[in-house]
Amino acid sequence: MEKYKDLLNQLRNGEIEKVEISKADYLAFREVLVQDPQFKHFRGEAKQGGNIVFKFLATPRT
Repeated sequence: MEKYKDLLNQLRNGEIEKVEISKADYLAFREVLVQDPQFKHFRGEAKQGGNIVFKFLATPRT
């Protein structure tokens, strides 16, 4: 779980542009994601095969 928090912080700080989460890891990642205070700033896009690519948005989604 700590690695997911680190990934979210790296996205937020602009250290990385995007992170790809496998279908198998998604539920564990989501638990950390929804607890983040800036949850609505993260956008996930599903890819063929079940992986999800997350990016950080400057403006929160509605």
